[in-house]
Amino acid sequence: MLAGLTLVLGGVRSGKSAFAEGLAGGTTGTVLYVATGQATDDEMAERIRRHRVRRPAHWQTVEEPLAPGAALSEVMRAGSPCAAVLVDSLDVWLANLLLAHETEDLPAIEALAVDELDILLAAGREAAIPSILVSSEVGLSPVPPNRLGRHFQDLLGAVNQRVAAAADTVYLVVAGLPLKVKPR
Repeated sequence: MLAGLTLVLGGVRSGKSAFAEGLAGGTTGTVLYVATGQATDDEMAERIRRHRVRRPAHWQTVEEPLAPGAALSEVMRAGSPCAAVLVDSLDVWLANLLLAHETEDLPAIEALAVDELDILLAAGREAAIPSILVSSEVGLSPVPPNRLGRHFQDLLGAVNQRVAAAADTVYLVVAGLPLKVKPR
């Protein structure tokens, strides 16, 4: 039975989103799906379309690329009758945040990210329903050759560690196979 906060990590195209959707689909009732993707080009629009098609029609979707925590809080305050929450994904949200604030210094962006993450985690706890967060694992990636890439990697690594520490359950999805890493 799904309970508390679950973090699903994995590499790009690892199957982490499909696995997380399967976890959420195991609950009875409506799932609130908080999507962070933006259709910035045709390829991303196609990815978003595939994700939409894969979700059950009775799931409620909120699309919020920059403030998923605030969006989740707002929906929960409005009394949404959800059985679970699924946020997909933290890495896309952080990429959006970095690009929207790329002229600012890294500490200011980190502060924005931490504030929004705290709102997201608090909203999940206050809702007292299972919450699933999806993110890419960057710890196995090479160090990017540019400043923005390194900032993204550093920030996502810190966010993933913070969420993993708060999570009741953590999975790492590799080649479509979920490995439970917390609790051991």
